[in-house]
Amino acid sequence: MALDGIVTRAIVHELQACKGARINKIYQPNERDIVLHIRTQSGNAKILLSANPTYPRVHLTNEIFLNPPEAPMFCMLMRKHCENGIIEDIQQVDMERIIHIRVRQRDELGDVSSKTIIIELMGRHSNIILLDHSAGTILDGIHHVTPAISSYRVIMPGVAYTEPPQQNKLNPLEIGQEQFRESCLLSSDEPAPWLVNSFSGVSPLAAQEIVHRAGYSAGEEDSGNEKDCGGLWQAFSEVMKDAANHHYTPMSGINNKGKMVFSVIPLTMLTGQTKHYDSVSKCLEDFYSDKAHRDAVKQKVGDLLRFLQNERSKNIKKLDKLHKDLEEAKDADRYRIYGELLFSSLHSIQKGDKQAELLNYYDEEQKMILIPLDPLLSPSDNAQRYFKRYNKYKNSLAVIDEQLAKTREEISYMDNLLQQLAHATLNDIDEIRDELIQQGYLRDRGRKNRKKKKNDKPTLHMYTSSEGIEMYVGKNNLQNEYITNRLASPNDTWLHTKDIPGSHVVIRSDNFGEETLQEAAQLAAYYSQAKQSSSVPVDYTLIRHVRKPNGAKPGFVIYDHQKTLFVTPDEEHIKSLPNVIKNQRN
Repeated sequence: MALDGIVTRAIVHELQACKGARINKIYQPNERDIVLHIRTQSGNAKILLSANPTYPRVHLTNEIFLNPPEAPMFCMLMRKHCENGIIEDIQQVDMERIIHIRVRQRDELGDVSSKTIIIELMGRHSNIILLDHSAGTILDGIHHVTPAISSYRVIMPGVAYTEPPQQNKLNPLEIGQEQFRESCLLSSDEPAPWLVNSFSGVSPLAAQEIVHRAGYSAGEEDSGNEKDCGGLWQAFSEVMKDAANHHYTPMSGINNKGKMVFSVIPLTMLTGQTKHYDSVSKCLEDFYSDKAHRDAVKQKVGDLLRFLQNERSKNIKKLDKLHKDLEEAKDADRYRIYGELLFSSLHSIQKGDKQAELLNYYDEEQKMILIPLDPLLSPSDNAQRYFKRYNKYKNSLAVIDEQLAKTREEISYMDNLLQQLAHATLNDIDEIRDELIQQGYLRDRGRKNRKKKKNDKPTLHMYTSSEGIEMYVGKNNLQNEYITNRLASPNDTWLHTKDIPGSHVVIRSDNFGEETLQEAAQLAAYYSQAKQSSSVPVDYTLIRHVRKPNGAKPGFVIYDHQKTLFVTPDEEHIKSLPNVIKNQRN
């Protein structure tokens, strides 16, 4: 279910507790989201403002966001005008999916000014706009709308703010029974579409619930029978009375089409298992966060995935060609024999011959051998051509062996990166992209002004075992190198799946029990290509026995003194382990 006017009303009501709060920090973790860190009377909190075209939303959040190394321009503008400001008011525009947050701030000169953050939750047209409250002009928007895109409504700095086009629908909280009945009788639409088209803030899901409460069974509203306007009013007024009095029941469940939906009104039409929440924010976060994160990762990882798969395919083809060349090179002596036999029998061969049948002196049984010839070349030139081919293949044997090793290494490297992308967060993807740039696979586009410090630390993923021991997991090669070569101590224990691409895991202690070792091995198996397998072999040894060869690619190590144990990844148990993402970026 898309976020509708009733849900927006519930959100705004819940956010009233944030009035009077001070905005301490503002972050923009991606191009569509803004996170306000606020200080309320009851403590610290975070408000997510999202103009995601698929999952637009506003709610309180406990999610940990990974921020880019440099704040985007819109975030910097928000910080300038809203940081350290006080939230004076939070309002919904009528029953529309539009929220206004008014912020009062004292600038560097001591003057008090008011700004309005407008969040428009309208699907692909969603936007977050910062408005000068007194002048009514736009300071900026997270998404620009130029005159070339829309002549009616421009979202650009310095332009007067224009509200979205009015839909001219009835306000469902203000309509009376007679007006409702009149509109119902005059409309030829079926009950559910009529409710959606006639009343602002009513989504198809809310309309279906009202129709269900009115006594229509599945498909009956499409039967062409006369609408029961009295029954519809009774159900409609029940729902709207709860919304008017701010009596909300946040819940989620699966509809009759097998799709997950959520609502702030009780959905009596759902027949399966439902989940209820203490607050609207918890409902929205549970419903949206995983979906939005997966979509963002999928979008961001798409080009990298295609690039790595193409590189792997190219190397597979190269490997096949090298094997063919190797087979030919191993047969180099045959070309030498051809050349020598031709030189010894030049008198018996004529230019224009396509083949020569000669006695093979190199065969103990002295059998006859058939040698192909180029009829355009002289017998001497044919012999020289075979000698050149012999020398070429003889010299290429050493090169082919070297190229085979490098190509296998490239394929292994691509397999490793593909495995890492399968578990990557947004920040992990950035680090994988940085690695590919450092290795020369990708161009460093749009990052010329970015200064990378030598002591920059990658994102760290830390789990705590059942025995209270810290376990670090590297989800890409930069993280693997850091936890193995810089973070870990000589007596820490290092784990990795045996001969299977996967993550480095480090147990940060020299004193732990069997339970910690098993859980660390589970992590190593889970974050590997063998995630779906059983009895996965995991090697473990002390860090002092792990080393990186000179010139090796990132994340590649060799080790000895290892022992091997076999584990089957248990996703539920892994997710139950306390974990922290230590983001080194501000």
